[in-house]
Amino acid sequence: MTAVYLGLGSNKNAPFYLDRALTALEDSFGQLRISPVYESESVGFQGSNFFNLVVRIETALSVGDLLRELRAIENANDRDRSAPKFSSRTLDIDILLYGDWVGEFDGVLLPRQEILDNAFVLLPLCELEPELIHPVQQKSMAALWSQYDKAKQRLWRAEFFWRGARISSAH
Repeated sequence: MTAVYLGLGSNKNAPFYLDRALTALEDSFGQLRISPVYESESVGFQGSNFFNLVVRIETALSVGDLLRELRAIENANDRDRSAPKFSSRTLDIDILLYGDWVGEFDGVLLPRQEILDNAFVLLPLCELEPELIHPVQQKSMAALWSQYDKAKQRLWRAEFFWRGARISSAH
């Protein structure tokens, strides 16, 4: 089994679609480790704010098979693949890290660059696994977050519940 970190995001009825995504991931992969949920402004287009979080799963699936499973979850949750890349969406699930793999596997570049580029990926990943080492940078997520330019993107914790439990609270 390989530890995999997934980035989830939504800005269309986000609580509903993220709830459904977490349930589908748990049904497919078993126990999840879930970061707090963060709200942030859209990046690259004018749109509603996004909710983002990071989830850790364990899987024996290949990267390609995992990607197909994640796309099926997105499709089951009304993902419009005809929309422009930078646009509103019901659900987006990205493979951020697949173990400590580096390179392109089944069309997926690992680790995902957004870890270093976007606060809404790096901060939830840091809160979930602060000591996790980035396989290219060879720095912990906590060290990467401490060096991140926090003025670059504004984000804040969002109130979010899943299966009756509070995942994160706004502050």
